[in-house]
Amino acid sequence: MIVDAGGKKPHIHMIGICGTAMASLAGLLKQMGNQITGSDQSVYPPMSDLLSDLQIPVLQPYAESNLDPCPDLVVVGNAISRGNPELERVLDERIPFTSLPALLHENFLRGRCPLVVAGTHGKTTTTSMLAWIFEQAGKQPSFLIGGVAENFGASFKLGDGDDFILEGDEYDTAFFDKGPKFLHYFPQSIILTSVEFDHADIYPDLNAVKVAFKRLVNLVPRKGYAIAWDGDGNVDDCLTRAFCKVERYGFTDAAHWCVTDLEQDTQKTRWTVLCGGKPWQKFETVLAGAHNVLNATATAALASHYGVSSETSAQALAEFKSVKRRLEVFAEVDGITLVSDFAHHPTAISVTLRALRGRYPNARLWAVFEPRSNTLRRKIFEQPLSDSLALADEVILAPVFRPEVIAEDERLKVADVIAGIRKRSKNARAMPDADAIAAILTEEARSGDVICILSNGGFGGIFDSLPIMLRKKHGMKEGNS
Repeated sequence: MIVDAGGKKPHIHMIGICGTAMASLAGLLKQMGNQITGSDQSVYPPMSDLLSDLQIPVLQPYAESNLDPCPDLVVVGNAISRGNPELERVLDERIPFTSLPALLHENFLRGRCPLVVAGTHGKTTTTSMLAWIFEQAGKQPSFLIGGVAENFGASFKLGDGDDFILEGDEYDTAFFDKGPKFLHYFPQSIILTSVEFDHADIYPDLNAVKVAFKRLVNLVPRKGYAIAWDGDGNVDDCLTRAFCKVERYGFTDAAHWCVTDLEQDTQKTRWTVLCGGKPWQKFETVLAGAHNVLNATATAALASHYGVSSETSAQALAEFKSVKRRLEVFAEVDGITLVSDFAHHPTAISVTLRALRGRYPNARLWAVFEPRSNTLRRKIFEQPLSDSLALADEVILAPVFRPEVIAEDERLKVADVIAGIRKRSKNARAMPDADAIAAILTEEARSGDVICILSNGGFGGIFDSLPIMLRKKHGMKEGNS
């Protein structure tokens, strides 16, 4: 539990506060009335904007003095390792500390009904959809999402209802707890979107990833549900230890929740869902891509087991906007469309680019990629990354982010990725930094192009600089499109 602060508001300091889940937790803690401070070494939107709006100070860089005055409790983010000056002071002075998942469990999930969305891909969008459905159904849910859901304008909420909807991350918990975060959440029911090898910095192979998901499924009580995609053999393997009721969703006739009559155009995506082989509901969304159809279908399926009608889910999904940095159109300049996406796995990049092909079938599609995640800075993913990026017409790669933290023999080589793309008869090149990339895009982009910038970080400020440079070139005032 949160420590007793002697009658005053507890002061909670969060090391690594700008992580997507950490910033959301900071908001929940402040909503409870706590005094929140935080620190980080890399601050960028959307979480920097969220923390600014919450008036939560973010101290940079990490320093022992950031713990003055001494907090009542420290939350240590999972990106924080021994040697961090703040963590070292916490240990030296025996300042009470905990992890994000443990604090969530003790202070928010006990006494509520945790509904957890897990899987290698699609967690953030699917969690946001599920929270919006429950909100529109009048269930007043609490939620914590690893991104800013545009319908809420927030990544968290502490509601009055029984349900707590949260994104279940398979990444490790903290330096002192190397188990997956989601095992702390003890879900009542889950959605399982997909299972692939990811997080190569902590999982040695696919089998280790599957063990983590098997353990999650094994936690769901008998009266709960596992709503699981039926298009992935790895998901099949992870369901073998289920004691709860399992229902599959997908495009096959065998799926309990079967997607049919899928139609996509430049504005909307429409489909029908059969339940147990019988017509259940027609849906539509402004989101592009078959993967978002699957995400939406899973949320409506789970919601149906918690008293939400198919009509309510359909209306909510029709009104669902998106999540920041997920296929987000962040600017349009003289017919050039700029899209931001958080994709940081070859499969996620592939579905993102395929979705853009469906939404903009006649466009010249650019993929601008920063190898930043712990997964995609590694050599093991070079070939699938080349395959994914080759779905675009033009590809630009930035250098590997902080290459020194990856052993050279394990590190992704940008030149090899480019060679792989060119073997597929697609144009690809490397650029030294974000400024050089923005300059070349400003020079070469033309009306009708779609430029997708793929990064799970700030990417050198390109999300701000590129629109400004394009507007200047095209003789447009700031803010015009």
